[in-house]
Amino acid sequence: MPQLPLADPLQWFRIWMDDARASSKDDPTAMSLATVDADGQPTTRIVLLKAFDRKGFVFYTNLKSAKARHLQSQPKAGLCFLWYSLGRQVRIDGTARLVDDEEADAYFATRARGSQIGAWASKQSAPMDDRHSLERRVKKIEARFEGRPVERPPFWSGYRVVPATIEFWQMRPDRLHDRWRFERIGDDWQWQRQRLYP
Repeated sequence: MPQLPLADPLQWFRIWMDDARASSKDDPTAMSLATVDADGQPTTRIVLLKAFDRKGFVFYTNLKSAKARHLQSQPKAGLCFLWYSLGRQVRIDGTARLVDDEEADAYFATRARGSQIGAWASKQSAPMDDRHSLERRVKKIEARFEGRPVERPPFWSGYRVVPATIEFWQMRPDRLHDRWRFERIGDDWQWQRQRLYP
């Protein structure tokens, strides 16, 4: 854990992410994303963090997916990173907003062509008759974009989770863990920090 005081949670997160990238065998950008549906039922799944800065934490998805539908009706989200080999966890709660088209286009252009084709072919979260249905859609999209770049689908973009709280958890012996919670104050990047009981 960084030497305290460390007043900027983004700086703290960057240190921990760098540590995870240097030591983890798994993808350190994997995070749980929690959303709530129209009936108030919470749902979680794993997504990948693609960018982070003072504007927030970004992931991408099909805008017709269950997670996107949840965020359209209730734009609140919870993120959780667990780097078990380091005994560290970070929780982020906040509001989800769509990234702008230029940012989504720029990220989509960096994806492998197969992933770009997959974004067009998948009706994410919709029922599927069989695997062949998906494979036929992939071949159709491949033919459509043969010999030219794959443009971003209009139904595919990113969400930025603007944090209201960020909590850092460091494992300690006897379950006497260290916990620090940052609560955002106003619209600026100003935070109130508090140590919590484990």
